[in-house]
Amino acid sequence: MIELTALNFSVLFFFGTFIGLAGSALGIGGGIFMVPFLVLALKIPMHQAVAASLVAIVATSSAVAAVNVERGLANIRLGITLEVTTALGSLAGALAAGYLPAAALRLLFALMLFPVSALMFLKGGAALKKTAVKAAPAPARKATAFDSAFFDPALAAHTPYSVKNIVPASFISFFAGSLSGLLGIGGGIVQVPVMNLLCGVPMKAAAATSNFIIGVSAAASAYVYWCKGLIPPELTAVIVTGVLLGSFLGIYALYRARSGKLQLAFGALALLAGVKMLTGV
Repeated sequence: MIELTALNFSVLFFFGTFIGLAGSALGIGGGIFMVPFLVLALKIPMHQAVAASLVAIVATSSAVAAVNVERGLANIRLGITLEVTTALGSLAGALAAGYLPAAALRLLFALMLFPVSALMFLKGGAALKKTAVKAAPAPARKATAFDSAFFDPALAAHTPYSVKNIVPASFISFFAGSLSGLLGIGGGIVQVPVMNLLCGVPMKAAAATSNFIIGVSAAASAYVYWCKGLIPPELTAVIVTGVLLGSFLGIYALYRARSGKLQLAFGALALLAGVKMLTGV
């Protein structure tokens, strides 16, 4: 375990702030950055780094989920539905962490992220080109219980949307949760593109709903790591303090940024995450 000198404390705090900002603005949790940082830069054992990352993801979700729900940005029905399979997957991943070949899962995860990144870049670029043009009305669809709407401050407009493909999204959420429990990356890197690209949820609502989901799944697997005595308390406490500060800054960024820019940022993040997974932690 590292010694918490003034320098280490500052590094962990400011890194936690960055994680909280990125996690709350994009709905990713931030573990995709945290685990490699703790392992490579601070030489923290892999399982302890995963455990600390999961606790930080819980902090990110706890800080912003209530605000997003209060403002109507998070889709509660959709979040609860996907949360069930995500939490089950997270428990399975945490329990299987010592038995499954993590390298094979990282490879599968990386290969999946590259097309997700490309789709996000294409969709984000198209959205930015349409900002000056009034969007054409979407084709009429049968309303579902998951349909919702929110007010977008960046557009100063009320944004209704329909949700589709719930069943395949639920199956993919189990995979997202298992990756979260196994690698400590947070399911948001999968949940956000699933909701945005597969379910048709606008980017801002997808990020907010992801923040609502990932806290429960991370808490489920974090409990398993805590029972095994793998959570480093001092290091985790410093990171979580920074994460809480960054999370509130991320809420402002989420509400003020245009959806197209968020999609481009997420595409770049997914590409970076894929490269990191291919090259190893």
